[in-house]
Amino acid sequence: MPTTVSMTVNGKAVSKEVEPRTLLVQFLRETLGLTGTHVGCDTSQCGACVVHVDGKSVKSCTLLAVQAEGLAVTTIEGLAAADGTLHPVQEAFREHHGLQCGFCTPGMVMSAVDLLQTNPDPSETQVREWLEGNICRCTGYHNIVKAILSAAGQSGGARAAAE
Repeated sequence: MPTTVSMTVNGKAVSKEVEPRTLLVQFLRETLGLTGTHVGCDTSQCGACVVHVDGKSVKSCTLLAVQAEGLAVTTIEGLAAADGTLHPVQEAFREHHGLQCGFCTPGMVMSAVDLLQTNPDPSETQVREWLEGNICRCTGYHNIVKAILSAAGQSGGARAAAE
């Protein structure tokens, strides 16, 4: 039996009917058309589906849409400014070639933003440890780590912490 779920997604209030078993990732992709959040493994191992729920990174394949009732969800589409200016982490990924195929990139970026909210000046080791739940099959993580460290240095964590 469908139920109505209401939440704020990327700063906009949404209210839709869903089946109670609908995962947040399905709600975002299939109901709202926000396909930047990817489904990679269906087992919560890869991190491609990471979004922010009330400011914290969450694997959206592990949360039912109804569990996000009344909460604020930010997807990769919600990081850039309204004028299209990329978030410092997005810009750093672009500048430092922190992606190849791009499949894992949204989850990596969302995890990195959460890291910089938590720790605006992480060490390389801390970045690598934070990303342990995100899998990239294309890169050696070197440029991903370099991009995150660059974003931390460029903004001093200030803009990332504001997200």
